[in-house]
Order: sequence, then structure tokens, then C-alpha cells
Amino acid sequence: MQKTYAGLLLMGSILAAFGGVAAFIFLFLRDLNVYILVLSPVILACYQIPAVVLYGLYKRTRQPEQEPEDTDAE
Repeated sequence: MQKTYAGLLLMGSILAAFGGVAAFIFLFLRDLNVYILVLSPVILACYQIPAVVLYGLYKRTRQPEQEPEDTDAE
């Protein structure tokens, strides 16, 4: 189940990344002017936030469980 969940998160992050680029192109590159050209990195980064969040969740589910270290051992 966890492997399927991780795969869905990875596919979701890829689709969100493509969707963010497509939305940026559709909304902003049609009426390109100097203001949009200057702000385009910030706008594109904002459209990529959902993809980054999904990829972070994917990486968190793929990490193995780590055991806490015993700090009192001498």
C-alpha cells in the first residue's frame, strides 16, 4: 500500500509540475510585456508550489524509519 501511495504522489507531482507550466503559458505568455517578463520567475515558482509539496511528501514516504540514537550510552 505504501509503495502505491508513493507512486501516486510521484505521478501527482509530475502532473502538477506540467500543469503549473501549462497554466503559466496559458495565462501569462499570451499578453507578454516587460512587467510579466520581470515577474515571470516569481509567478512560475508560485505555480510550482503544489508540485514541490507533493514531491516532498513522496520523499518523506520513501525514507526508511530511523531509530533514535541512545545518547546516554557510554
